[in-house]
Amino acid sequence: MATATGTVVWTDRFLDYAWTPQHPMKPARLKFTMALAESLGLLDGVERLEPAAADVADLLRIHTPAYIEAVAHATAPVGLPLAPDYGLGSPDNPIFPRMHQAASVIVGGTLAAAREIAEGRTRRAVSIGGGMHHAMADSAAGFCIYNDAAVAISWLLDHGFDRIAYIDVDVHHGDGVQRAFYSDPRVLTISIHQHPATLWPNTGWPEETGSGPAEGTAINLAVLPGTRDAQWLRGFHAVVPGAVAAFRPQIIVSQCGVDTHREDPLADLELTVDGQRAAFLAMRELADRHAEGRWLAVGGGGYGLVRVVPRAWTHLLATALDRTVAPETAVPQDWIDRVRVEAPAVDLPWTMGDGGDIAYHRWDGPGGTGETGDARIDRAQRAIDTAVLATRRATFGLLGLDPEDPRD
Repeated sequence: MATATGTVVWTDRFLDYAWTPQHPMKPARLKFTMALAESLGLLDGVERLEPAAADVADLLRIHTPAYIEAVAHATAPVGLPLAPDYGLGSPDNPIFPRMHQAASVIVGGTLAAAREIAEGRTRRAVSIGGGMHHAMADSAAGFCIYNDAAVAISWLLDHGFDRIAYIDVDVHHGDGVQRAFYSDPRVLTISIHQHPATLWPNTGWPEETGSGPAEGTAINLAVLPGTRDAQWLRGFHAVVPGAVAAFRPQIIVSQCGVDTHREDPLADLELTVDGQRAAFLAMRELADRHAEGRWLAVGGGGYGLVRVVPRAWTHLLATALDRTVAPETAVPQDWIDRVRVEAPAVDLPWTMGDGGDIAYHRWDGPGGTGETGDARIDRAQRAIDTAVLATRRATFGLLGLDPEDPRD
């Protein structure tokens, strides 16, 4: 049987993961993404893999029995308790009907993607419904009930993989996945996120490097508010490729949250869709170079529900399928007409990019890059270089690399 280049995991049941009407994470972002990909013809001839819900045995890979039981039988509390049991019933994680079932389907989607790759039916698989990276073993957190990425990584570890690299580009630290594998040397977790002094969950400092035999396998690059495409990409390429090459993974798992965008209402970075697309392409290239093309990509954060997420994740789907969509491509009129009915007050985008400038100067060692004369650019470049050095000095030596040498 021929191996597919890319597989799209999708079910309309992903749309059941729906909080309250006021909640910032709305399933419409997934619906609009799939509609945009269809309008562009990206999914023509692509068979979609419809997942089953994860069963309790799958969830127990990461979550405690008591927590799963609490999710399955959760009822809405009276008022909003300051410290709700298991994190359920808070403003971030309000209880909604059939919450356990909806969250189990999200996990099932990421597990289905993992199985397709592990069993050789595809090299790349993407499930935009996944990416619930904040969920902890015994609590919901940050809009995440069950940690699908961690469950899938655990499954892969039991099915032929013993070196897995997890790369998280969400604006928030990938804390739940890091914690799940913090002492497991078989899993490299890399998170690039807004600085924890400025954004929840206030973790992901460079000094968080893993414990025991896994010391050096947790890597955190914390970037300051206001970071733009050029600086973010400079930081990514100064840290991620070297660490991945040293770790020699058999598969790369990517959490592709797009709340790094300059329009996102919940964070403070200033990336464009163009910069996010460049990150997806870079992660695919790392999988091709170091993991024989095996790449599992999931969604995550992103609260520009209409203008941002559909375009960004359409680029993610295109990247996984090797069906390039140029940023200057016009947004199809039929998609605009459809979305205008549901979101009449939104100024809809007309192209698949934002006109972002993704050119960046590669990091060339401590103090290696000269001043440009533009005070804003020079200040931003010094800030990202400070972050890069902190991360490299905390972890690169533990991976057998020279933190000061830009060749590593």
